[in-house]
Amino acid sequence: MATSGKKWFEKSRQIKGVLLDITGVLYNSGHVPTPIPGSIEAVKRLKAEGIPLRFCTNETQTTRAELVKKLCKLGFELEANEVFPPAPAMCHILRQRSLRPHLLVHPALLPDFQEIDQSDPNCVVLGDAADVFSYENLNKAFQVLISLEKPVLFSMGGGKYYKENDSLVLDVGCYMKALEFATGVKGEICGKPDANFFNGALADMFVRPEDAIMIGDDIVNDVGGAQACGMMGLQVRTGKFRPSDENHPTVTPDGYVDNLAEAVDLFLANRQK
Repeated sequence: MATSGKKWFEKSRQIKGVLLDITGVLYNSGHVPTPIPGSIEAVKRLKAEGIPLRFCTNETQTTRAELVKKLCKLGFELEANEVFPPAPAMCHILRQRSLRPHLLVHPALLPDFQEIDQSDPNCVVLGDAADVFSYENLNKAFQVLISLEKPVLFSMGGGKYYKENDSLVLDVGCYMKALEFATGVKGEICGKPDANFFNGALADMFVRPEDAIMIGDDIVNDVGGAQACGMMGLQVRTGKFRPSDENHPTVTPDGYVDNLAEAVDLFLANRQK
């Protein structure tokens, strides 16, 4: 058994719902995305057992529809309503609060906001804009915020970095912090590790936090965020995981596994005892 940390394993029989991160847990991103060995079969096995699943991701470089299409093309079996990215939740918040965003997001994500009024912006929304995070575009977002009497800043995720093409690259949280520093505005996160984001996925499954587990490669946003909501958090040693994560100063996962396949092997074996 390659796992370390036994709390999750001892309590696995009570688990009634599973939240899975996508990038770094199901597949490795890059120019040619590739499934992590065993992950396709692991998802199939969980579904065959009738265990409710939700795929919670901070993916903001594509629409939910395109993300689902990509996962299905890679071989994963899932429904669109099982995928929880930040953009739909962000649109709901904008409508609810009558906000008109200045968007600094990846061009491929823009279709998810096409029904949102973007005239005369009274807030700024950040996503993982990748190369669109230029000085000019960040400065424009700064100028919008600094011009508002009551500035509002949203970030679809709070990550520091993620793994792409075998390299670690800056995530949206870094740019949120830059705008916070420049404007004095505290950003609101719509995505992991925000509690409302996790709780929305749990409510959709009708599962209580204490009966759920989050499996992710990000020790802060996946594991720590889930634990703060009352869930168990399981760390995989794939994706952005680094050995130093096993000595993280603020987050102690309920367990570590080498990959999703190992987690499912252990989880199902214990349930069948």
